[in-house]
Amino acid sequence: MNIHEYQGKQLLKQYGVAVPDGKVAFTVDEAVEAAKQLGTPIVVVKAQIHAGGRGKAGGVKVAKSLDEVRTYAEQILGKVLVTHQTGPEGKEVKRLLIEQGCDIKKEYYIGLVVDRETGRVVMMASEEGGTEIEEVAEHSPEKIFKEVIDPAIGLQAFQARKLAYAIKIPNELVNKAVKFMVSLYTAFVEKDCSIAEINPLVVTGSGDVMALDAKMNFDANALYRHKDIMELRDLEEEDDKEIQASKYDLSYIALEGNIGCMVNGAGLAMATMDIIKYYGGNPANFLDVGGGATTEKVTEAFKIILSDEAVKGIFVNIFGGIMKCDIIANGVVEAAKQLGLTRPLVVRLEGTNVELGKKLLNESGLNIVTADSMADGAQKIVALVSKIS
Repeated sequence: MNIHEYQGKQLLKQYGVAVPDGKVAFTVDEAVEAAKQLGTPIVVVKAQIHAGGRGKAGGVKVAKSLDEVRTYAEQILGKVLVTHQTGPEGKEVKRLLIEQGCDIKKEYYIGLVVDRETGRVVMMASEEGGTEIEEVAEHSPEKIFKEVIDPAIGLQAFQARKLAYAIKIPNELVNKAVKFMVSLYTAFVEKDCSIAEINPLVVTGSGDVMALDAKMNFDANALYRHKDIMELRDLEEEDDKEIQASKYDLSYIALEGNIGCMVNGAGLAMATMDIIKYYGGNPANFLDVGGGATTEKVTEAFKIILSDEAVKGIFVNIFGGIMKCDIIANGVVEAAKQLGLTRPLVVRLEGTNVELGKKLLNESGLNIVTADSMADGAQKIVALVSKIS
């Protein structure tokens, strides 16, 4: 789950991470009032969307008067920002962060991620702050420094100090930088983050070390432990189909293709998308119904797929273990009847109660194409969809 920059800064502040003073605003008048309350000669008007690259897209403006705050707020609120992370459709700005200006002396990068290779949290740091870390990795990889963190003892001061010296934090501010990094790591672990990225981390003319931006993502599987984080969820930033899927505990991610996929198991879902691509198709979604789905759950999954107008055909690929093939078949038949299915549907069933599942499909009276294998099913749905396209 993602949160907005201002929410991330409020959270980090609770852990002692230094951040600029700022206030959220949902209207132009609120933005002006927030600037008045901050009382600084320079304020920054920042679009709040779940995507990076806002500055390049015109979503970050420096205002030197209340009139400029009003002008920029009017320009940004309601604007659709298109960045490298939003896709061509962009995201509409519905809230702003009005923040005090900073006397920036130097910008740096600090980030925490879960590294799959080591199975541990890694802190990354670079003196190339204010630039996407991917660009730094491509053009100046030698400027990215990493410390692998032992989960039993956490980030150690000597590791943070090593990073601070590596990215050339001024000697007199190293202790502040160490405190910053340790506090950031504590927040990362205690709140079950998947990413915590400070870009840029800045040192100011007055000798402060603070987060000028904050990107925080959270492990959705751990949110039951963090009701305070759940309350920060902004449904307007999420895909409607993904929101609906979450209500039924379905793992759904919208993609840009035209072949809807319903599969049980994340690994099989990934393999299904791969084989569709292999045979020249383009998957419209990732959808894992899980191992303990009911007929109702499968029916809802099918409805979500069909609610995507881009979907020209559907491939159901089930390997029944815990999930029984007859339950999947019941859900597919029920959903198809409720929605009046007219798009091509290919179903591949294998495993527990497979014969019963196939019997239910064959006796449904629906136009369902069965497949003997995953490859067979992928080829059939790609061929059927290509006729429509």
